[in-house]
Amino acid sequence: MTLRPVHACLAVLALLPLVRAADQSATAGPKAPLVPTEIESGAAEMISSEKETTFTFSKGVTVTATNLKLTCDDLVAIALRSGDPKATIGKQEQFKSLVATGHVRIVQNDREATCERAEIFPGDNKVVLTGNPKVRSLDGQYQASGYAMELLRGERRARIIAGPNERPRITLPELKDLGYDKEKPKVAPKPGTAPEAKTAPATAEGASTPVITVPLPAAPK
Repeated sequence: MTLRPVHACLAVLALLPLVRAADQSATAGPKAPLVPTEIESGAAEMISSEKETTFTFSKGVTVTATNLKLTCDDLVAIALRSGDPKATIGKQEQFKSLVATGHVRIVQNDREATCERAEIFPGDNKVVLTGNPKVRSLDGQYQASGYAMELLRGERRARIIAGPNERPRITLPELKDLGYDKEKPKVAPKPGTAPEAKTAPATAEGASTPVITVPLPAAPK
């Protein structure tokens, strides 16, 4: 069954409980206050089968949720469903996957991720970024980029994958100079010239020159 854009609001309403559940499970430790989830797009449709429902949002998508803002050109969300298989919407259980494409930008806390394609797999607690992916802190303290990136939720771990012509790159804050001051290179005298004699520093008129007396050993008898 296909839901045309005129019924886009029904697709959004069916999707909201799933997004809220994802928000609640994604928060660990002190929980951020929950806010209503809003999905805005230029067009939307829904296709249902007995086991899954596919929501397609296009023509510019903005998702605003608890501690999350996502913008992209298109978004496809697949949710597992139960209940009456003949129902238009049915009971949506959980997300199977979400795929955002085109000018993807995700902002969460103090981090920002940009790419051309973001695949979210809630069951695997994994996000895969491709298409010139970059992750940076909003305060400019670090930035990471590569051919592809995998973000693993719960492990605080990210894998940066190298590509055919692109190596992983991480930019961190500058380090202070930990080396010693280099001595000025000594210039060798030119051939045929005597080394320059060192002269004692001049003293003011009437001032005495410092004298160091060293005792000599007694002569052998």
